[in-house]
Amino acid sequence: MLRAAPDSGEKRTRGRTVVAAAIAVLQAAVLCAQPKNQYIVGPNDVLSITVVDQPQVTGKYIVREDGTFTLPLLGRLQAGGLSVQAVEDDVRDRLAKGYLKNPQVGVSVDQFRSQQIFVMGEVRQPGSLQFTGSMTIIEALARAGATTDRAGNEAVIVRQADGAPPPDAAAIQRAQTSNSSDVVRVDLQKLQAGNLGLNVQLRSGDTIFVPRAETIFVSGNVRSAGEYTIRQGTTVRQALALAGGVSERGSTRRIQIIRKVDGAETTINANLQDLVRPGDTIVVRERFF
Repeated sequence: MLRAAPDSGEKRTRGRTVVAAAIAVLQAAVLCAQPKNQYIVGPNDVLSITVVDQPQVTGKYIVREDGTFTLPLLGRLQAGGLSVQAVEDDVRDRLAKGYLKNPQVGVSVDQFRSQQIFVMGEVRQPGSLQFTGSMTIIEALARAGATTDRAGNEAVIVRQADGAPPPDAAAIQRAQTSNSSDVVRVDLQKLQAGNLGLNVQLRSGDTIFVPRAETIFVSGNVRSAGEYTIRQGTTVRQALALAGGVSERGSTRRIQIIRKVDGAETTINANLQDLVRPGDTIVVRERFF
């Protein structure tokens, strides 16, 4: 039984499904390699402390604004600015000095509250995420529900100084064309294809921005008129291919590009080798005979 070929919308949807699956697979792969206990504790984090056979000490403790928490037997201890491993070692050493012989201590973070990253732009659930100390861009995008159908091929990571608020829309727009070391660009297509070298390790305060894909419109005598995403260097020929090609009544010698130049709409007679620009409308006119 013959099946109809999928239209461009079905292809894009199927492609996004493959991308989402790729993110999930890659996320599972990188989570196994994440270092443990390197999270830097901060105010409002909740620590879970276990001391074997010592129920009066075992429990959950909130880190105060000054970075300290109070533990039975030991009193107030410093946690802010230390790794989880450092806090565990400190508690063990103090208990061993006059309280317990060879204490078995375990410290983990029950609730991450002090550090965040931000995911904005073309993701399904934009907003802030609790930073767990070892998070990659794949994990962050997965937590944000993956990218939308309108997402471009690149993600921009904007790095802020410690304690600085997340960048506003103007700062993100500047970052997209910046060469600063505080801006990291990630090719999402290569990442989703399995290039884990692009799976950037995030830092507390990072903002991930996924821009909307650049698009053009194709109309006139083509098989599937509509809006299509493009990459830099796309030609008229490639744009027409996205629209299913020229119809029987169309002419490849009668192609026009409607383009805004300095705010004014301009009509350009085009050939198949011409490059298109974001926002262009390509019109394929009817052949004479």
